[in-house]
Amino acid sequence: MALEFFGKDPNTDGDECPTVWVDRKNADLVFQGWKTDEETERECLESGHIPETEAVIRYSRQDGSAAQEGMRCRSRTRRASRR
Repeated sequence: MALEFFGKDPNTDGDECPTVWVDRKNADLVFQGWKTDEETERECLESGHIPETEAVIRYSRQDGSAAQEGMRCRSRTRRASRR
């Protein structure tokens, strides 16, 4: 896997915090985020099953700049792979 690091939440200790990467091979975004509480997960389950291979994470508004940059890179990676 060729992950490109984009950033971490600047409001945390810099070690254990939400993070975004982009897989340069297929432009997938990879997120590390805060685990949700049981109430949030219950609400998510109201719209459908969460498979064992998936997780619900919370990625805060403050973390958005790294996610936005990851989305821009994802778009560039997809355009480049179509050439």
